[in-house]
Amino acid sequence: MSAMSNVLSSSAAVKLHAPQDMLDKLCNVFAEHARVERDDLQGRIEMYYGKAHLTIAGDVLSMDVEADDETSLAYVRMVLADNLLTFAGEEKPQLSWMGDGLTSTDLPYFREMRVVSAYDLTPHMRRVRLRGENLARFAVGGLHIRLLFVSEGRKPVWPTMGRDGRPVWPDGEDALIARVYTIRNIDVNSGEVDIDMVVHPGNDTPGATWALNAKPGDIVGMTGPGGGGVLDAPQHLLVGDETALPAIGRILEALPSDAKATVILEVDGPADQLALKSPASIDVHWHYRLGAPAGTTGRLAEMIQTLDSSVLSSDTFVWVGCEFADFKQIRAYLRKERKHERSKHHVVAYWRRGFDGDNARQSD
Repeated sequence: MSAMSNVLSSSAAVKLHAPQDMLDKLCNVFAEHARVERDDLQGRIEMYYGKAHLTIAGDVLSMDVEADDETSLAYVRMVLADNLLTFAGEEKPQLSWMGDGLTSTDLPYFREMRVVSAYDLTPHMRRVRLRGENLARFAVGGLHIRLLFVSEGRKPVWPTMGRDGRPVWPDGEDALIARVYTIRNIDVNSGEVDIDMVVHPGNDTPGATWALNAKPGDIVGMTGPGGGGVLDAPQHLLVGDETALPAIGRILEALPSDAKATVILEVDGPADQLALKSPASIDVHWHYRLGAPAGTTGRLAEMIQTLDSSVLSSDTFVWVGCEFADFKQIRAYLRKERKHERSKHHVVAYWRRGFDGDNARQSD
């Protein structure tokens, strides 16, 4: 992160049976996506949203975090708390934060939104336009958001901020269903965002079902933004299936005119193509499944393995969003065979056959 002005900060101290072991686990898990410095009794983690300094004194692990806005600070608190409490398991330590951004139980990264319109872009993609208030923070700091769907006929009960830094979710009949999407377009002045949603058949498809039935005035929750950004680079390789189309479209529009980008996309058929525009020089390759189930062809991984250094060089930033099996194969290929720097690729599982929601992004 660049130097921060008007820095906000929070702190917490947690008593643990084995604080050294906890420090090891936290530093190891964040090393995948953040810059980590570690010595015997302390660790420093510099992530996309802010910084954390972890120190051990006796049986206490202290966590001091900072960021440059309330949303980012809440994110740093949340990811630290979530990992720490998950690793602690049955120990169940007491965790309570002090400092900035804690005067309200409102989540700084939550907005209540209303549907403006909904219409089909392709046979398998539907655009839903939402309107809400104070959306400036959603225009920076990541491409992705979560939509929170309310059970039909229920008055919304939205999540609140817990003292441990994690959201407190309503349960029972008020339970929400959350799914991750990309903000395709955002107009801060009008308070509107466009969310392009893949629609597909199935009984357990809450996002697709909601999109197909969305009508003006419908209420939905939105949290975010998240997902990081794209590294400045002279050359880009963008790869994905239809679930990644909104993100790839937005990334392309943000590239500078002196950049080059190769795009590899897999969709069901020609009717699922969307026009892609960019100030950069782009070379787009569409591949069709022609009725084969999504996530079963292996074509994306195969295509990446055929690329030579003119497309996939040491200076290329690689961005990939796809099904879990393709994600594993592509990431392993980039790291083990091509020795591509971790800082120069972002490969994620957008979904996983047989799993729903956030379970798609859980490693095995």
